[in-house]
Amino acid sequence: MTLALDRSTETPVTAVPTVAGAALRVPLVTGGDIGYANLDHAASAPCLDAVRSAVDEFLPWYASVHRGAGFASQVSTKLYERTRAVLRRFVDARSTDTVLFTRNTTDSFNLLAKALPRKTSVLVFDTEHHAALLPWRGPNVRRLQLPRTRLAAVSVVDEALAACPQGPRLVVVTGASNVTGELLPVAEIAAVARKHGARVALDGAQLAPHRRISLRELDVDYVALSGHKLYAPFGAGALIGRGDWLRAAEPYLAGGGATKLVTEEAVVWNSGPERHEAGSPNTVGVYALGVACEQLAANWDAVGEHETELLDRLRKGLAGLPGCAELRLFDAPVDRVGTVSFVVDGFDPGWLAAVLSAEYGIGVRDGAFCAHVATRRLIRETGGEGQQAVRVSLGLGSTAEHVDRLVLALRQIIARGARWEYTKTDGRWTPVGDPRELPPFCA
Repeated sequence: MTLALDRSTETPVTAVPTVAGAALRVPLVTGGDIGYANLDHAASAPCLDAVRSAVDEFLPWYASVHRGAGFASQVSTKLYERTRAVLRRFVDARSTDTVLFTRNTTDSFNLLAKALPRKTSVLVFDTEHHAALLPWRGPNVRRLQLPRTRLAAVSVVDEALAACPQGPRLVVVTGASNVTGELLPVAEIAAVARKHGARVALDGAQLAPHRRISLRELDVDYVALSGHKLYAPFGAGALIGRGDWLRAAEPYLAGGGATKLVTEEAVVWNSGPERHEAGSPNTVGVYALGVACEQLAANWDAVGEHETELLDRLRKGLAGLPGCAELRLFDAPVDRVGTVSFVVDGFDPGWLAAVLSAEYGIGVRDGAFCAHVATRRLIRETGGEGQQAVRVSLGLGSTAEHVDRLVLALRQIIARGARWEYTKTDGRWTPVGDPRELPPFCA
């Protein structure tokens, strides 16, 4: 048997990992087909080839975990539990930190929200992605307006914490903006939180696929991750962090696996991570997430160089387009991952995205990106009046040709419009009489 998850002793490959679908070709409404330019990694990243191979290798061994006596169950349990150590290394967690497997970042923060001690004061910037913005409800939650400088953002948190009542406090902050890709001053915010005795929960959904995360160096207490953004689209995520609040909380879900003993009169719940992992777990998804994290960790230098080159190319190209305005959280340039959102004066973002897809084979995102408050405000600050934008997000499946094709396509659309007619149906722009056929497995 060759299955193994812990490859930490192997020599790093230092190459850009490849993804499934790199050779995918898509049909055009104007005829023929073209290589797909996937510029929508921030929504869901493609599957790593290494992850697909690992899952294929594992599937014959897939079985129930924790309570199965069969050899395949032992294999599945070993890989499932070993992945906790892989994720702990991936985010440089403390040895005492708990690793909980969830569905995604949204699930992770909803779990954490239910585990907060009573009357915990929660501070969160209103520009957060909905996964980090919406789980916190009630009179003890305060939404802070993000100012236009990183220094001011730290000061806003400092002042808000000073005004909080005595008791447990939690600051929720994103690592990289879901809209603009800009990095927030997480370490500085964490330092202020420590001064006030508060904890920090980091939304790592957009940061983790692009940069190393160290819970120790950032001095944050929790981080939430999504496998579908980490090139492991098999439905698993994680919440990693301090275990005391989690151990004291009622189980997130009630069911098998979360229980130590059930009698006619009472239930004794598990105290470890299984306490919040009721039901049959997503063993395949968890294993895939661990493999993806190992692949990224072994190749960070190459991943960073690849993204930096493409991001510079993209932003220079967009800056040269007439009427194109990039959305930005901060006035001064800051470090960022490969995500850029923009509006083009006089053009509906949904229409632009439809034309890019149908006529040029380019996949981008349009809308408010599950960050409605942030997107609306940033559009207003560009002088626009709409509520939606176009988002381009780079990743391991992106190439220089994809970026160049996008910029050229936008230039042509701005100059002379579309070559096809489009109509808006149920809020989405689509080609009139679209001649493209879906693949047979969609039938």
